[in-house]
Amino acid sequence: MTNDLDQLEAAFAGTPLAGLTIGHGPAGTVLLPHVDPDRLHEVWQAADALAPAVGRRPILVTDDFDDALRMWPQPQPGPSDSELRAFAEAAEGSDPWAAYRHYSEDDHVDEGGAKYYARNRSVDLTALVSDVALPTTRPEFERELYDRLLADGDLHAQVLDSVRYVTQTDYWYTPDSVLLMLVPTDDVRGSGYWVDFWGALTRDYQVMLAEVLAQWRQRWDARLVASWGTMLQFQVGRRPTPGDDAWSAAGQLKALAPNLELRRWEVAVALPAGDAWFVHSRP
Repeated sequence: MTNDLDQLEAAFAGTPLAGLTIGHGPAGTVLLPHVDPDRLHEVWQAADALAPAVGRRPILVTDDFDDALRMWPQPQPGPSDSELRAFAEAAEGSDPWAAYRHYSEDDHVDEGGAKYYARNRSVDLTALVSDVALPTTRPEFERELYDRLLADGDLHAQVLDSVRYVTQTDYWYTPDSVLLMLVPTDDVRGSGYWVDFWGALTRDYQVMLAEVLAQWRQRWDARLVASWGTMLQFQVGRRPTPGDDAWSAAGQLKALAPNLELRRWEVAVALPAGDAWFVHSRP
């Protein structure tokens, strides 16, 4: 891990990070403030490419709602090596999907519910599931709808046109003030120690969020780009394939993001068509 700011600046030469102000941040981090809102993803990608060399993972953060995100004249103490190692080990031993569970998983769907859940903003799929035996659980109903939708190319294309926006960077939130935070580890699980997220307010949940970061990185090459408090944004290197793969990813995304606008079957349609994931959990 590189602590010396001059060494970091030298590593930034010839990249989009060159010339940015750099200083010490809270808890062992390094901060680069005043990131151009039009270059957020470009700056993050440059820092992500350098992470193995400098030993620091990048996360875009904002001080719009957090006065503690400021630069210090001297390095600020972070967790000890043993503390960070214990955090990562606790994350690896956790079961995040036993705790992160969407509130709708226990819902049941009757005839009226079927008409409601089978519609989206542009397509009414009620006829597609008119013969599904009701009542049934919402996950079973939505999976049946999703499977039938996959078998109908025209309807699938219509739905995709209406939902693909949630897997594009244009949908991402952009705060007024953005800083690039370089956390003092290149370990994905360990980096969760510094992630500020409404869905992980306690240390137990922060540990489980760290395991989510590790699982998504391993399975989807999903890399945390930004943490805006109530929102997380990910760049995805391996898109889920339609079917079981996308259905599983959509369930996890909805579990972590109860305020994501779309239903699970819509998210499952969208995920194979884009490289940007958006997580939203707010009061």
